[in-house]
Amino acid sequence: MLPDHGRKVVAAADAGARSLGVHPGMTLTKARSLVPELVAEDADPTSDLAALRRLALWCGRYSPFVAPDPPDGVWIDITGCAPLFGSERALLRDLHRRIARAGYAVQIAVADTPGCAHAVARYVPAGRPVTIEPGAQRQAIALLPIASLRLEATVVEGLRKLGFERVEQLIATPRGPLARRFGRTLHQRLDQALGYAPEAIEPIFAREVPRCRRSLLEPIATAEAFAQVIGDLVGDLAGQLVRLGRGARRLDLHFHRVDGCSQAIRIGTAAPSRDVAHLAKLLVARVGQIDPGLGIEAMTLVAPLTEPLGPAQSALAEDGKRSADLGALVDALANRFGSGKLYRAAPCAGGMPERSVAQLPALGVATGRRFADDLPRPGRLIDPPQPVQVMAMLPDHPPAMFVWKRKRYRVVQADGPERLHGEWWREAGHEARQPWSVRDYFQVEVEGGGRYWLFRLGDGERAATGPMQWFIHGAFA
Repeated sequence: MLPDHGRKVVAAADAGARSLGVHPGMTLTKARSLVPELVAEDADPTSDLAALRRLALWCGRYSPFVAPDPPDGVWIDITGCAPLFGSERALLRDLHRRIARAGYAVQIAVADTPGCAHAVARYVPAGRPVTIEPGAQRQAIALLPIASLRLEATVVEGLRKLGFERVEQLIATPRGPLARRFGRTLHQRLDQALGYAPEAIEPIFAREVPRCRRSLLEPIATAEAFAQVIGDLVGDLAGQLVRLGRGARRLDLHFHRVDGCSQAIRIGTAAPSRDVAHLAKLLVARVGQIDPGLGIEAMTLVAPLTEPLGPAQSALAEDGKRSADLGALVDALANRFGSGKLYRAAPCAGGMPERSVAQLPALGVATGRRFADDLPRPGRLIDPPQPVQVMAMLPDHPPAMFVWKRKRYRVVQADGPERLHGEWWREAGHEARQPWSVRDYFQVEVEGGGRYWLFRLGDGERAATGPMQWFIHGAFA
């Protein structure tokens, strides 16, 4: 509860209180008349705002553009961030799961405009994230109450006295009379929600995060001008990182337009770096995503993720040229195609082939055991294994011929079987739910020189060990 002109007003209410009719804005006296046993505590707006700021900074893992929206919201601009999580749905699912697990009641809405997302998140109850299709802001907010437009309480009350309850009524009414009575803020909020007027969101950064800013004398809009400013910013930031003894793992470059809107690009590195030329090159490669509009008047470079990095001596080849930098190649490929598509394979403990290989970061160090030399494996497995039609004598003869993707392959040489019995220790795994877990693997060579890895489910004798179906699980180089 909060003091308000000598009386106490409900600032927030939990689900139980709301179900009994208590809601924010109600006086404490009226709330106690509805619920005599109501437990009320004094609100602490300062601590609440600090906690909201910490939550917004935590959300920086999803986007370079985050900002608190007091008293109970957070802005997150996820434009261009979905590929880092695989898809927009995966990003929203991860965000919702993490915040809910932290004990917060969360409502998430995604829309083209901040105003539309704000309205839907607060006035469309849903147990999962709500996504408004591009260009559908009008349909999304038409039936919502006028309070969803973030108007002052006096304006909302005045509009209700005139008979306005829903946003669609405001859209259909001539603007002149309402503007003269309630001012320009009314239709400004409406236009921002519909996408007719821009709305700037100023991102926040943690105080200890290295960052630098360039305010420009004249707005710029060309790639060449961006590249020049990027070089200056990266040089300034590298100096800060040297003094801190750290290297950047992630950089966010913010472009501030003359119309008040902001955009950002994000790059990541496989290892800590403060190489000016390398980081500038990665950023310049992304400037094509920026719409400068009428021009960019300022640019801010932030390093939200850094790691310790000591001084290092550059290695030189015998001919005096610089040796190849694998990290630079990895960064260039990862920032172009996505870090999830660039990885290295490493062996790990597993009884079945599909679970004996782990994906590590491109520069990660493999710690698992190597495969035995006498048990060769294909360089790339087919996931999941594909069924094939096979001619073979039971119980343990290799295939004489198989059909895969409507093509017939005649086997000229074969090796096997190699019998695998599954992973009985995986109590909740797929193998534990099947009555069979025996696989007999064969390496076969076909006419023309192709070499493949086939297996049969079952031991070829007992029906309880498997249905005797055949699959192809990989191909040898």
